[in-house]
Amino acid sequence: MFQLFSVKNSVNFLRHAGVISFFSVILVIASFVSLGTKGINWGLDFTGGTVVEVEFSSPVDLNELRSKLTSVETEGALVQNFGSSTDVLFRLPVRENIKSDLQAMGIMTVVKSMDQNAIQKRVEFVGPQVGKQLAEQGGLAVIVALICILIYVSFRFEWRLAAGSVAALAHDVIVTLGLFSILQLEFDLTVLAGLLTVVGYSLNDTIVVYDRIRENFLKMRKGTPEDIVNQSITQTMSRTVITTGTTLIVVVALFLKGGTMIHGFATALLCGIMVGTYSSIYVASYLAIKLGINREHMLPVEIEKEGADQPPMMP
Repeated sequence: MFQLFSVKNSVNFLRHAGVISFFSVILVIASFVSLGTKGINWGLDFTGGTVVEVEFSSPVDLNELRSKLTSVETEGALVQNFGSSTDVLFRLPVRENIKSDLQAMGIMTVVKSMDQNAIQKRVEFVGPQVGKQLAEQGGLAVIVALICILIYVSFRFEWRLAAGSVAALAHDVIVTLGLFSILQLEFDLTVLAGLLTVVGYSLNDTIVVYDRIRENFLKMRKGTPEDIVNQSITQTMSRTVITTGTTLIVVVALFLKGGTMIHGFATALLCGIMVGTYSSIYVASYLAIKLGINREHMLPVEIEKEGADQPPMMP
């Protein structure tokens, strides 16, 4: 039996949906322009290079250490703490006519001049071809994830809602990539992991809103699709605020205190969560309305039983 819900207490979130959606289009276009002109600042995971991990006997000043890396072998090295203040990670790009072992020897020469008791814990080399494969496989992973999500949401919801959810996910991924491109932040495997995490987080928020939209379409006997969507978003807003707020507390802590190793990961999450929260309203839900979603689309398909149209037999 249908229930009559009032829309008087709902917040009109869609009142400014047109303006905010236009702003989202501008963000996506700016991201594409930056990706096409500036590209992405690929990290050594994708471009290849040498990684040297060294353990010092005492905490070391990274700025002083960087100032000593002036030789041809060590030029362009990225220096950062790894796990503790005594563990230091050196990342060196691929250089023509300079072998990986010579780069590692150049690093250890500088390290030994500062600390005779320093220990070389590991040396790894990632070739350019391996890095290129990682970049291709990472991009393929994001595309496959979006396709699988489209199939899943299409089975669970009406296709108009599925199109809105995938558009919102693509929006979040493109804007996050655009941020890294515009600011030329290093994009490595941890950032790729953060990007896939953003996809999952954004989808979860969108599914919660969609569940309530479908439920209210079946329960509310009056009201336009805009009224029903506004009511659904209002009912789920407390959950969204609590979930987003508690998540952002952790992400901001990682961003400020997590160190250089996960700085890119935290940046991707910080951008993706904020963009994904509003995209579930102003991209996913608004696009579903523009595609003409209504109550009839939410009704289950009636299966006609065999012989239902025949008159009952007389005893």
